[in-house]
Formats: sequence, C-alpha cells, structure tokens
Amino acid sequence: MSIPESFQGRLRLPLISAPMFLVSGPELVIEACKAGVVGTFPALNERSSEGFEQWLIQIREALDTYEKETGKQAAPFGVNLIVHQTNPRVEADLALCIKHKVPLIITSLGAVKDLVDAVHGYGGLVFHDVINLRHAKKAAAAGVDGLIAVCNGAGGHAGTLNPFALLNEIHQFYSGTVILSGSLSSGQDIAAAQMMGADLAYMGTRFINTRESRAVPEYKEMIIASTAADITYTPKVSGIWANFLKPSLTQAGLDPESGEKKKVDLGEELQAPEGGASAWKSIWSAGHGVGSISDAPATSELVDRMVVEYQQAFDQFQQASAAYRES
Repeated sequence: MSIPESFQGRLRLPLISAPMFLVSGPELVIEACKAGVVGTFPALNERSSEGFEQWLIQIREALDTYEKETGKQAAPFGVNLIVHQTNPRVEADLALCIKHKVPLIITSLGAVKDLVDAVHGYGGLVFHDVINLRHAKKAAAAGVDGLIAVCNGAGGHAGTLNPFALLNEIHQFYSGTVILSGSLSSGQDIAAAQMMGADLAYMGTRFINTRESRAVPEYKEMIIASTAADITYTPKVSGIWANFLKPSLTQAGLDPESGEKKKVDLGEELQAPEGGASAWKSIWSAGHGVGSISDAPATSELVDRMVVEYQQAFDQFQQASAAYRES
C-alpha cells in the first residue's frame, strides 16, 4: 500500500470525494474534509480565477477553524485542473494553487512535468486521471504521485476497462499511490477497492446526493430513481466519451442511446470545451452505482455510514477466511 505521508493520520476512510463539474463546491469540500475524507472540486466550478481564489480562502479558513475548535485534523483538500489547451485559465489557476499551497492537485486531460514540478516545489501532491495503460505510463513519466484508474462505470469522463485489468497493469510498473474510480458507492466498495490493490477509493456519484452538493433537486431525484441501465456512454455531449443519465438526455431532446439530437436544437453549447456549462446543467452525469443510492444525506452522515460499512466488510472477510481455513 502507498498512502501519501501527508494523508496519514488524517483520514477516517481511504477515500477521495471526486471533483464534479457544477456539483462540487466549497460546502461539499469542507464537510468532506471535516468528516475525514479528501474533499475536492474543479477549479472551473467558479467562473473566474478571482472567484476561485476566494473559494480557496474560504476552504482554508473553515478547515483551520474546525481544527482549532475541535483539536482534530481535517483531511486534506484538492483541486482539479483541466490541463488542456482549451482551458485558458490553467496557468492562472495553477498560480493560485501554488500561492495557497493546495495539498492535492488532480490533473485531467494532460500530465505535464512542469506542472508536477511546480506543485512539488511547495510540497503538494499531483494525482492524474487515466483510463488505460498508455495514459498511465505517460503520467508516471511526468512524475505524478498518484494514478486515478477511471474504470468502466465511473460517472463523467470514464474509461471502459475492467478495474481488475487496469489495476493489475498499473501495478506492473508503478509504485506510487493508486486510486480506483468506477461505481463505488459504499463502505463495502471502498474495502473491495483496497482488496483489489487500490490504495484509495475515488467516489463521485454518491456525493452528488448529499445536502452540501450543488446539484439541483431534480438531479438528485433522478439519481434515486435510476439504475445502472439508465446510464449511457456517449461522446456527443462533450466530445469525449462519458456516462450520463438517460432521462436527462431525453429531457434535453437527445436520443438516450446515441446522444444524437432528436427534438430540440441545443446549438453550439454542446461543442464547448468540456461540454460547456449549459450542456452540463441540463444533461446530468452519473456512474453505474446509481442503483445503490436511495437518499441524499448530509456529507457527515454519509461518511459515518460508510465507516461502519467499511469495518463490517473487513470483519465479514476475516470471518469468512477463518471459516474457510477451518473447513
């Protein structure tokens, strides 16, 4: 296992609340960190770099206050940066992350050594999203501290590989932190991810349905009403293959299977980098784990529940192992 030293002693669960476009804000990040899991958000969720800096200040101040009042350490927080030529803010937002010494940077759509070196310069960590072995090797060569294996069934931009396959391929050449993403919704799932060889679990869709999430009520209700069969994988929304809720595609006038326009003209908003805010506001992403989600609790309540589930999973495994050895 390879848990970063800066994370040790600060986590109640080996879990990262994934950064979700238009969903993760300071409220969710703060409550996740206070509850003992890594809270993250995309820099682009705040519509300007100036506003993004205010979010960083808000999160730092809230977590500092929590630690002073309780005497407990909060979990680290992180920021997702889209490292791609279509993101004109990447340099300005990176500079702010360096200024405020953000503990964790999660990079997507590009692993850049200069960025990794800049974050390492102030003692931060860089984890990178990968969906296949080629991406994983490129990110490792750039010196990232962790690889996030985004496997089949993950919400948003996801890969198609089975987690057993991708994790095993990564472990053949990489000794850093390995994080598993894809259909994780419970404490049992986190335990299973570790048994498969992941150091940390990466959970997004489950955190959409929390009180602190910025998802609209209709979005949360659709997740509760959906099963894995209600998820479709299409490149038609953002130009990159991703998982979306079929009912939201239908509401937007798109064919839920192909993603092709059916009834209404959504115009150029679907062609904007990363799908554009308008498209993601009306077409909602989720992973295959929706079928296990039936409520929208407070983040602290959800984490408390998963802590119990996580321990129960290991207790059951130990009991089953003992019974097998005695048989």
